[in-house]
Amino acid sequence: MNQTEIINIFTKKALGLTFVLSAAAFAFAQEKVNVSGTVVNDSSQTVPYASVTFTNKENKALSDAALADEKGQYKLDLVPGIYDVTIEAVGYKKSLVNKQITAPGNIGVLTIEPDETANLTAPKDQKTQEIQGIVLTAASTKPYKVELDKRTYDPSQDIVSKGGNLQDVLSNVPSVSVDTDGTVSMRGSSNVRFLINGKPSALLGIDDGANALQSIPADQIEKIEVITNPSSKFEASGTAGILNIILKKTKKTGFNGSVIGTLGYLPQTNLNTNLNWRKGNFTWFLNGGGGYRESKNTSRNNDYFNNAVLADDLVQRDTNSESKSKNNNYNASAGIIYDITDKTSVNASGTVRTFENENFGNIDYGYTPLTNPFYTSTRKTTGRNNNLAFQGDFGLDHKFDDKGQNLSLSLSLQRNRSYNDTDIEDTGFSLKNIVNQYTLNKSFIAKADYELPVGEYSKLEAGYRLDINNNTYSNDVLEGELVENPTLSYLAPYTYDALYKETFNAFYLQFKSKIGKLNYQLGLRDEISTIDINYQNLVPNEPALNKTKNYNNLFPSVYLSYEIAKDNQFLLNYTRRIDRPRSFFMIPNPNYNDNQNIFDGNIDLNPSYVDSYELGYSISKKKFTINPTLYYRHQTDDTKMLVYNILATDIDGDVLEPKRIESHTKPINLGTDDRFGLDLNFSWDATSWMKFLGNVDVFGYNTKGSILYDTFDRDNNPIQDVANFEGKGFSTRARLTSTFKVDKTFSFQLQGFYRGGQKSAYQDRKDMYAINFGASKTIWKGNGTLAFNVQDIFNTRAMRSTTYTANSIRDSYMQWQPRQFTVSLTYRFKQGEKIEQPKRKKDINSNATGGDEQGGPM
Repeated sequence: MNQTEIINIFTKKALGLTFVLSAAAFAFAQEKVNVSGTVVNDSSQTVPYASVTFTNKENKALSDAALADEKGQYKLDLVPGIYDVTIEAVGYKKSLVNKQITAPGNIGVLTIEPDETANLTAPKDQKTQEIQGIVLTAASTKPYKVELDKRTYDPSQDIVSKGGNLQDVLSNVPSVSVDTDGTVSMRGSSNVRFLINGKPSALLGIDDGANALQSIPADQIEKIEVITNPSSKFEASGTAGILNIILKKTKKTGFNGSVIGTLGYLPQTNLNTNLNWRKGNFTWFLNGGGGYRESKNTSRNNDYFNNAVLADDLVQRDTNSESKSKNNNYNASAGIIYDITDKTSVNASGTVRTFENENFGNIDYGYTPLTNPFYTSTRKTTGRNNNLAFQGDFGLDHKFDDKGQNLSLSLSLQRNRSYNDTDIEDTGFSLKNIVNQYTLNKSFIAKADYELPVGEYSKLEAGYRLDINNNTYSNDVLEGELVENPTLSYLAPYTYDALYKETFNAFYLQFKSKIGKLNYQLGLRDEISTIDINYQNLVPNEPALNKTKNYNNLFPSVYLSYEIAKDNQFLLNYTRRIDRPRSFFMIPNPNYNDNQNIFDGNIDLNPSYVDSYELGYSISKKKFTINPTLYYRHQTDDTKMLVYNILATDIDGDVLEPKRIESHTKPINLGTDDRFGLDLNFSWDATSWMKFLGNVDVFGYNTKGSILYDTFDRDNNPIQDVANFEGKGFSTRARLTSTFKVDKTFSFQLQGFYRGGQKSAYQDRKDMYAINFGASKTIWKGNGTLAFNVQDIFNTRAMRSTTYTANSIRDSYMQWQPRQFTVSLTYRFKQGEKIEQPKRKKDINSNATGGDEQGGPM
């Protein structure tokens, strides 16, 4: 594709936006000096926890802020220059002074006067449950932090994902890996639960695949909570853990926001914006955008068959597949928060997301028989997907007092509709079919969370949650015109309808406290689940299948942390989790997107359960953070994928000539799966211009389970075979991000990723590595950022594996997306107009997870 074509696509598909990236001169590096001081009132008494903001009058990018300690003292590093200094504290009037910083040292006292109208002034030695914090406008010095029951990752310093999307950001998060097909895993397990602002979200669509992850721009993400062992306050789904994506929502007064535009290749364009306005008791926000993206998927399968079991004249099938897609996605979220009183507020927000996709694929089959000549078949597919999702959220937050007794109520309504139409033509065997798929998901979530402080350091939490999910599936396979003999059609016409409904009632009780240096949190969650499935195959007409499943499970959680010294602690925890089958796994229809590689659902599939243990250590100093964690997970009734082969038959049930093989995949509950290992996260500020962020996961696995299943011999007679899933060994995952600061305004990053090979009785997966590059330049006096990045520089991010069945060996290669690059331009306006001072709890909330501000975790 030439340059003119790329520009034409950019102009047509990205909301008509055309922007010109202008060059900017590098600023000279400037050394910082250490500045300290004290905040006092007009009686010369120190004011604890006051916020002190230094705004550089020449360059906003040089601004910084600090929070005074309990003695009213603060310190920070600043570049010499002239600063406007803003001092704020609860019960005091805001004060503004001018300071010229020329050398390191103490700049003296900063004085603020009491606000008599606030009636909030408290003596210096008075104990209080509420202290004040600030919102720092400067970038965080630590990319992630460790808390009692989670780790929080800040993507603001992630240069290689600027201008990208959620999938790009997740590829950089410690303890998280993203496969080439968009599958997200944590510590080797892909059963990850996604939340947006603490709740399931229409932004991620019906599934959590690559398309959904690519629909959320990286610039809209405030932080990501990595919860490897979620507490009882969270829903119990997701045996690998929970990823809670927190979207941006400002706390500054006035109007502010940012706009980011992206241009990339493979051709992609994006335009996204974050707008916020706060005045008086009202807060408004609007986030949204859209874009165009092309992708390319390449895969190869080489199947070697045991001719003594299946077709005695067929020994090999070679499959080469290449598909290209064109995607348009747009999303918008808008909301309002109204403070009825200083203790009660209500909020409402809405989200809409659209996704359209066109894909074109060719699959070439080459069959190598023992006695007959070599023959080929070409399968052409043209697919269209249209997805439309809505979500509405309503909430009420009430503070009973100023000691931390809070109540939060919320409702969430979600609707997600998807159309998938595929035209299939097999030129080698004169087959033509049209597959129409329709999926509708409706969800209702209601929840209540209550917090009650007990004494000075303890807190009791309780809550209730109701989830009602309804999925409707319709699938039509229509037989098109046959070029030759119609008896060759083994993809017979059929129509099915399926209804899937799941209802969950959940209750939790959680208590947290501390004894000396020991912090502990104990919780218990009860989930009562009901699942109803109705499946009707209409053409041909077959009796309906109805299945009802009921579960009542308890999920305890225990968290302990012992603080050796400040920012130096041991952590020990245990939780029990559940892996509920995806609804599509339980619909018993075959999936004919590829009529020689078919997925069959299993209506009898049950949940599996995991007992998870972690022992960690965390130390955080000024220049480095180390967080090693030993973990062990024991999973029962594990969901495994049974792969088996049968001979293809025509519509009369007779074996086709020349003979062909149908490869089937079916989920089953079988045996146990044990995972254990060491997950090490670290950051190191080696110098003032070089930083490192790394993650190493060394893990072992021990999988047990075998099953007898029915298959067919080369004459299509039923026989029994054995599938063995047993396997054990060790594997590794590693990631290292190196950030180099050239000067105050320009930085670049190199990121390397490695995933070690993994073996089991039925699969040998090869290792994989990739290297990414990113660069970022601050322009327009700190109001703009110009970024460039390259994903997979050496084009090595591809999955290779060998899979063994009772009668075949399959060598596979799959690359979801080749090397790509993007250029993005961000403009921020009205930044730092005023800094809000939200309250934070002392001690009893220092280890709180999620919270009402993010929509609540339950």
